Amino acid sequence: MSDHKSNKIEAVIMAGEIEDNFQSETPFLYHTIAGQPIINFTVNATKEVVGDLPILALVPDVEDISQQLAGSFKRLIHAEQRSDVQTLRQIGELLAEDIETILLVRADMPLLTSTSLEQFVSAHLAAADSNTPISLLTVTRDGASGNPIIVRDENGVVTDVSNTSRTSNESHPTNEYEAGVYCLAGDWLQNVLPSLPVSSNSDFRLADLVQLAIADNLTVQGLQLSNLEEALRIETPIDLAEADRIIRQRINQGFMLAGVRIIDPNATYIDAQVEIGPDTVIHPNTYLYGSTKVGSKCTIGPNSMVRDTSIGDRCEIAFSVAEQAVLEDDVDIGPFAHLRKGAHLAQGVHMGNYGEVKNSYLGPGTKMGHFSYIGDATIGPEVNIGAGVITANYDGKNKHATEIGAGAFIGSDSMLIAPLKIGAGARTGAGSVVTKDVPPNSLAVGIPARIISKVEEKDGS
Repeated sequence: MSDHKSNKIEAVIMAGEIEDNFQSETPFLYHTIAGQPIINFTVNATKEVVGDLPILALVPDVEDISQQLAGSFKRLIHAEQRSDVQTLRQIGELLAEDIETILLVRADMPLLTSTSLEQFVSAHLAAADSNTPISLLTVTRDGASGNPIIVRDENGVVTDVSNTSRTSNESHPTNEYEAGVYCLAGDWLQNVLPSLPVSSNSDFRLADLVQLAIADNLTVQGLQLSNLEEALRIETPIDLAEADRIIRQRINQGFMLAGVRIIDPNATYIDAQVEIGPDTVIHPNTYLYGSTKVGSKCTIGPNSMVRDTSIGDRCEIAFSVAEQAVLEDDVDIGPFAHLRKGAHLAQGVHMGNYGEVKNSYLGPGTKMGHFSYIGDATIGPEVNIGAGVITANYDGKNKHATEIGAGAFIGSDSMLIAPLKIGAGARTGAGSVVTKDVPPNSLAVGIPARIISKVEEKDGS
């Protein structure tokens, strides 16, 4: 990134003029791409270029977005009736006298990259001393577009930004359109503000600034956006799906270049905040959501969903779901396992197929058989939990805890009725219903389970 801080640039994200065509009760700016609000991508791109958080221009009916986006902008502008005139006036009031350049970017363009914005700002600054107070990004595409049309003369100089479909020379139709990104000289904007329409109901739009500059015999610089996909505006759910596809493709490519192997990038869905270490393999139909962190040399998937979960190194997750869980190093779960909120599997834990853990800690080296449920439990190291074991943690009113000591052996189909403590080295017989605490190194069997003998202690138990 070039050092633009010395040039005193202010970035403004224009959300006030966005039309919501989603037919949804959810406000436009609350919709997400790759797990992030649409506007976050524009915020991050402008911040990389300018070196500071942007100003955010909103309409009052989405004012509560400020709470969700706290920390993503430094000031708010509340524009009425999606009025560019009022927004420009408020920008002028907010700007410090030493701001030399204003970067205006629409909030519905999440595919814009910092690289493209960097090139645009650099080109504007390079021309700023040659009587050019305004630059705009343009895009060339075939077919009709809802964006204003760029009109150039025979020398390629921008002479108009028009709502008509042809240039002033009817023999030369144009397919170049305004992209919705502007750079303005700060002093020039301050000078033209008095000439803007007084009414906020005016049809004046940002593109009309071009005419103001041309009327003063100033040069308008039009710079074409080389990557057409970056010009996509999110106007419908169809656009949102396309943007999501492109962003996720970028995310996957970034991970692959960083040493992560993604077997089928078109069938792998990774959110923007996810972190993955090198030499990890991601199999198809895997979904990594939210703030998930995956270590190195892991195998995730196929057909797995992981949300807001921390995964250590050399872990394996197959055909399984993990939500707000922690897996330390060398843990393997599945197939068809489910880690719910609060599950914490320490190093070397094995969790078999169709198992479920909720709000529980499983100590290092513990093995949990298939078809088992562990809830609200604290389990020590090297415990064996047989197939079909259930912690009955809910009595219809309250949740209760289960504690299992180190080296215990819980027989298949045991039902542990919480609150309950099973001591270190203790054992339960297959099919037992344990309703009372089991002392260390004791064997409990039956329905209800009774202590029938002591268990020979192992070395170190």
